[in-house]
Amino acid sequence: MAKLLGFLEYARELSADRPVAERIKDWAEFHTAMPLEEQRNQSARCMDCGTAFCQMGLFLGGVASGCPLNNFIPEWNELLYLGLDEKAYHRLIKTSPFPEFTSRVCPALCEGSCTLGLNDDAVTTKANEFTIIEKAFEEGWVKPRLPKTRTGKKVAVVGAGPSGLACAEILNQYGHSVTVFEKDDRPGGLLMYGIPNMKLDKSVIMRRIAVMEAEGIQFRTSVEVGKDISSASLKDEFDAVVLCIGAKKPRDLSAEGRLSKGIYFAVDFLAANTKSLLDSNLSDGKAISAKGKDVIVIGGGDTGTDCVGTSIRHGCNSVIQLEILPAPPVKRGASNPWPEWPKIQKTDYGQEESIELYGQDPRNYCLTTKKIDHDENGYVKSLHTVEVDWSSGSLKEIPGTEKEWPAQLVLIAMGFLGPEETIIKELALAQNSRSNIMADEDSYSTNVEGVFAAGDARRGQSLVVWAIKEGCSAAKACDAYLRAKTSVQ
Repeated sequence: MAKLLGFLEYARELSADRPVAERIKDWAEFHTAMPLEEQRNQSARCMDCGTAFCQMGLFLGGVASGCPLNNFIPEWNELLYLGLDEKAYHRLIKTSPFPEFTSRVCPALCEGSCTLGLNDDAVTTKANEFTIIEKAFEEGWVKPRLPKTRTGKKVAVVGAGPSGLACAEILNQYGHSVTVFEKDDRPGGLLMYGIPNMKLDKSVIMRRIAVMEAEGIQFRTSVEVGKDISSASLKDEFDAVVLCIGAKKPRDLSAEGRLSKGIYFAVDFLAANTKSLLDSNLSDGKAISAKGKDVIVIGGGDTGTDCVGTSIRHGCNSVIQLEILPAPPVKRGASNPWPEWPKIQKTDYGQEESIELYGQDPRNYCLTTKKIDHDENGYVKSLHTVEVDWSSGSLKEIPGTEKEWPAQLVLIAMGFLGPEETIIKELALAQNSRSNIMADEDSYSTNVEGVFAAGDARRGQSLVVWAIKEGCSAAKACDAYLRAKTSVQ
């Protein structure tokens, strides 16, 4: 421990986000960085516990606890406090290939299981990580990591999202030649087209892609496997194939009037906005605009919040969120003890912006959609809901609680059902009951030899940090397969 009583001397502090009135006028990141010396003081709060739950990455009672990447958190916290920033960076990348992503968009599972959080505010681990990696880029410490030798083996990674990027990075370090196939025009997957620019500036992704290309990794964008190139040809051309295709099949809304115009899946709304922003700064008219409209977002979570924040930046007239489940508790319940991830209600950036602009939290709980009305041209004009009761353990509608909400844009953010199935069908891959690709958690191998699966396509919709973990693990499994199959050592 760098400072024995640092956790008593310093209170938890986070840098202030950009003011709402300023940040909603642009698409720049709204988080700001704390001055370096102040961030060092925050790292001094790390207690270097005997058992560092923050880095465990376990499931306790079915709930995630600690960092899935098993980051050496107390170690790089100490190095940051001591001013040994380059050493802190090298310790960080021992386990985390892309700290610049997780320090921006991870919900910080590490902080949820911080020992200090038992009776005080947790260490600012996520902000400390951000400080280390951005300092490393600023100082030029982030350099291409080239393998000492090449194995002569070629691996195709399908999907350039977080799991695919992580898989490609690790396989390349093992010495294999890696080609990443991505159906979108830019690599990144949901990092690029699912997470808005104000949370993760796309230059951050391309900065990393440039490093990976310098390492020898090839990216083939605008190539859809199963359409532009067959899945079978990949098996013929490459020694192994790793499928990191995500789980982008959205869950749909079942309600009368669903086919009205002006109703979109959240992922399509967010992707169209980012692509138009990157291509033309929204001048090409290809974004789905919320300007001047009453917007209803059906569903919560990060995606719902991102729809709220994006609609506000478009200049919507109003925005609300409808959630079918009850509101989470404000504090941990007895059934959700430390060091489990705290399942509590949090007010994210989109809600903050709505509160300041419209004077109210956009979230409305225990509501289900019954019907959608449209005008004479087929465009949505209102949405009908009814309140539901969960007290009996199952959903029951409450008579007399019907309500009509004005809406000219409805965004469905109800999660995802599994991966798109073109490649799965072409290769005759086995799927589980949730339609995810069946692949063993240790070997990540599918029922087809030489084909592996990782990320959301294997485990279902999850967090970016879990996708990165899966990609790293699948790379190790694929490497073991290639070495066992040949004389590669």
